[in-house]
Amino acid sequence: MQKFVDGDRIRLKKETNNAIYEGVVMPTASRDIVIKLDSGYNIGIRPENVELDVINSAGSLKGEIKTEIRAVKEGLPLLSILSTGGTIASKVDYRTGAVSPQFSTDDILDAIPELGEIANIRGKVVYSILSENMRAEYWRKLAREVYNEINDGADGIIVTHGTDTMGYTAAALSFMVQTPVPVVLVGSQRSSDRPSSDAAMNAICTAKVACSDIAEVVVVMHGSTSDDFCLIHRGTKVRKLHTSARAAFQSVNDIPIGKVYYDARDIEGMRFEFDATYIKRAEKELELRDKFEDKCGLIKYCPGADPAILDFFISQGYKGIVLEGTGLGHVSADWIPSVARAIKDGVPVVMTSQCLYGSICDRVYDTGRDLLHAGLIEGADMLPETALVKLMWVLGQTIEMAEVRRLMHENIAGEITARRGLIHI
Repeated sequence: MQKFVDGDRIRLKKETNNAIYEGVVMPTASRDIVIKLDSGYNIGIRPENVELDVINSAGSLKGEIKTEIRAVKEGLPLLSILSTGGTIASKVDYRTGAVSPQFSTDDILDAIPELGEIANIRGKVVYSILSENMRAEYWRKLAREVYNEINDGADGIIVTHGTDTMGYTAAALSFMVQTPVPVVLVGSQRSSDRPSSDAAMNAICTAKVACSDIAEVVVVMHGSTSDDFCLIHRGTKVRKLHTSARAAFQSVNDIPIGKVYYDARDIEGMRFEFDATYIKRAEKELELRDKFEDKCGLIKYCPGADPAILDFFISQGYKGIVLEGTGLGHVSADWIPSVARAIKDGVPVVMTSQCLYGSICDRVYDTGRDLLHAGLIEGADMLPETALVKLMWVLGQTIEMAEVRRLMHENIAGEITARRGLIHI
């Protein structure tokens, strides 16, 4: 039997029934030969009565840097893929069981060749991180890359991103980049080498949206448990509402902009269905507004919480605070002096609701009215994380309290629902 090592691509033929299997050798503590098939499934095969050939050696590929110039097809739009990491650009490390970002943009294109039928593609790895490691300085870098790609002629932008904090990044880009073309964030709940991966369908639907007439920052992800359509969510109104389901992302206090229906047999003919108005291509001029105040905090109130929590944030030099209050936007009465003291010291405090659905209204109960008297800023129906990102952005533009208040109340990127109808939850 030919010698092989983990990572080699091998072909096995069982002499008992002439069945042939081909795949990548996986680490194992058993005596079986374990390979990952192209379908994504692993199988174990007894080494007895087996013919084995090594097709590609993992050792020969070590350190190889793959470069490829992709042919330009006349008549297709130009899309830029900016990779930041996350599950959509990851593989499972079968020695540890962990998922880690390992794919370059070229790897993604090789894995999903249908993208080349939709557009001419150029790609860049901006950074390769899991999204829990995201921070404001990375948002600034990403915003500048988006701006540069659009300025350099891209007809649309795709940002691959981990799902856990994708809503934050979508909101950040919505405020930092005024765009004349689609800017579409996409991720996957399951890595590309799993049989149930949503990566390919999400990416293909995203490419179609990036070629569309929607000139906003949006998130495109699975819309149901089946592989039938993806939803197009406005970047300031979207939240991950399930830890692992493929249809984890939903629009909150708004309806999705629309759907894009997936058809693996007819990529060109995939159709859209729009349910909401949106800013159209070339309607606005390209503008970069990437100043951000990093030192802002989000505090979730719970019964009995000590107002010293807020005092501690202020003592640590935080420049703005978003409170995630109860119901219509409440904290206990003993928090009011701390809120008033923070605002008097020039630290804006914005109230949102942990209910998520519905709008803040601090005029109904005495505590709310006292908070307003202390100078609290109502966060309307903004998601707490969107309100946090917006406050960071606003404080990057101005520190004058009256202007901060005005901008927080202004609907800048669709973060505040102008008209509230019945939202199904």
